Amino acid sequence: MSAVNDTKFSSAVFLLSGIPGQEDVHLWISIPFCLMYVISIVGNSVILFIIKTEPSLHEPMYIFLSMLAVTDLGLSIATIPTILGIYLFNSREISPDACFAQLFFIHSLSFIESSVLLSMAFDRFIAICDPLRYVSILTPLRIAKMGLVLVLRAVALAFPLPFLLKRFRYCQANVLSHSYCLHQEVMKLACSDITVNSIYGLFIIVSTVGLDSLLILLSYVMILKTVLSITSHTESLRALSTCISHVCAVLIFYIPVIGLSVIHRFGNSSSHFFQILLGYVYLLVPPLMNPIVYSVKSKHLRARIIRV
Repeated sequence: MSAVNDTKFSSAVFLLSGIPGQEDVHLWISIPFCLMYVISIVGNSVILFIIKTEPSLHEPMYIFLSMLAVTDLGLSIATIPTILGIYLFNSREISPDACFAQLFFIHSLSFIESSVLLSMAFDRFIAICDPLRYVSILTPLRIAKMGLVLVLRAVALAFPLPFLLKRFRYCQANVLSHSYCLHQEVMKLACSDITVNSIYGLFIIVSTVGLDSLLILLSYVMILKTVLSITSHTESLRALSTCISHVCAVLIFYIPVIGLSVIHRFGNSSSHFFQILLGYVYLLVPPLMNPIVYSVKSKHLRARIIRV
């Protein structure tokens, strides 16, 4: 029986999905995806280049922004190729090992992005609530340690996912509803008990996205408390304006990821098209919008980009 199961697993192939019922216009649908891919790669690469080559931008806020750009580049590279493969070449098949590798990178990079957004909230909290100690607290060495910790946390939590999925037999319909692999989708295709995977998946979502979003909310409560205590209306508006781009990045990332997690677990009656749309927003919009938002709202960064 074990040999039969192993053979069944090794010959299994997962099928990725585009937009159901729109197969005739897949080529046209690929155009906006190509544009999003190019803008994401170019935008984040430009951000990294400007921050690296401009000494005046070697500050904690821009170092965290460069971490966010690297993470967004990784997310784009991990997801867009399979999406374009479907819409350009109708290439829907993906082997289990390739699928498990992709979902590991997608989940680990998503956790890293959540951690980076939390670090950026901490940066704004220190800059507004304790500005005199800003430089002494956020030293380059401390920022490097924070970056290492957030990467290790994400990798450690995502690392068991491929192995938890690899132990299953997949004897049900092997069609995924997205153009890429996610843990919560693949585990539903198994014809075995998925209780452990479901509990662990919920645990890592709560301990990363849930905890990080709660701490970000707490940091902004403290920031608002500090800003409201400033007597000068102009100074309080100036302090809040430094947070606008980060608030936009937080909303762009957390609303889709929380919504998608809730739908996959509790929204079986929700529209299938809405699930697909939210899945694209979750992975494609943050890498696309973050460089644009920060370039528009940060006058120092915008000035350097225009000059280049």
